[in-house]
Amino acid sequence: MPREAEVLVIGGGPVGLFLAVLLLQRGVTVRVLEQRPAADPHPRAIGIHPPALAALQGAGVARELVAQGVAIRRGIAVGGGRRLAEMSFAGVSDMFPYVLSLPQTRTQAVLERRIRELDPDALHRGVRLTGLHDDGGRVIVEAASPAGAVRYSAPLLVAADGARSTVRALQDIPVKAKDYPDSYLMGDFAESTDFGPDAALFLAADGIVESFPLPGGVRRWVVRLAAVPAGADARWLARRVTERTGIGIDPGTNNMLSGFGVRSRLARRMVNGRTILIGDAAHEVSPIGGQGMNLGLLDALALAPILAAALHNGSGNGNGSGVAAPLRCFERTRLRAAATAVRQSEINMALGRPLPGPLLAVRNRAISAAAAVPAVNLLIARRFTMQ
Repeated sequence: MPREAEVLVIGGGPVGLFLAVLLLQRGVTVRVLEQRPAADPHPRAIGIHPPALAALQGAGVARELVAQGVAIRRGIAVGGGRRLAEMSFAGVSDMFPYVLSLPQTRTQAVLERRIRELDPDALHRGVRLTGLHDDGGRVIVEAASPAGAVRYSAPLLVAADGARSTVRALQDIPVKAKDYPDSYLMGDFAESTDFGPDAALFLAADGIVESFPLPGGVRRWVVRLAAVPAGADARWLARRVTERTGIGIDPGTNNMLSGFGVRSRLARRMVNGRTILIGDAAHEVSPIGGQGMNLGLLDALALAPILAAALHNGSGNGNGSGVAAPLRCFERTRLRAAATAVRQSEINMALGRPLPGPLLAVRNRAISAAAAVPAVNLLIARRFTMQ
């Protein structure tokens, strides 16, 4: 017999866990199915923007996250060995006037503890989806688990299973795809700058270098490349950072190294019968700008009250007609937000691409002039923090 729940969430990353917390707080029975037996130790996401922090406060976890992270209140643009501009986040939010820098593993761990408090049996790890069927009244999920084959059943299913979503593939939901000519290599090293809690962007002729503080005296460095060469290691990355910024870093302190290309994938629809896609399953955007996880968290924030209301008034059962209109509105609004995030990420990447000397000087002067106007500075800060 299938294991019953009111909502099945496929994917136990931060987006799926956050949605589960919001639903559990509303009295909804949830089962989260995550194929990994343990959390990924080296995820890329580190930045939590003010709107997502406000959402996490509603889940009762923001205070703990802030206590563990680094509050980035200012970004500095550097070019030609001098500071071109400063961007303060002081005016972007009354509640959280900063971007919180915290490795995704820690965010995920805090959310997982919160789920255990609300329902110790909500999260099922090591469960891999193998099939699903929407019979018009319920969604039946077939999965493989450490104990063997298992089935789950619920009136509603939410796919938060990432950019390579199994749910999206099983339901043949088409995507709008775009690949970009940008590659990046990033690594975490011991702090060796005097930037403290500030983020820094180095606008170099060979491509941008981004630098962000992390908890525990660690700093992340991200270098834009035409392609990540085979065999690139921490020493290779440290040399590129020094060449473009003049700052030395110790390769022996590296504890994470990751190269990646960039693409966007927007699902043509987020709602398919009794299945809803959120997070990277619905919209994959460039990691440059740190919007992806935040976009997914805001999906969950918008979706949770719709699902809870549908289940409590009975429209989540039967033909589901009572929930159709709110879900259409959800889909329209969140796809529009995803398209905006894609455009912002394209701007972020364009600013970081290599330029010949004369054009680089023109671009850097333009950035400096724009940042000197307080109203423009605040507008750019709001855009970068997803306000």
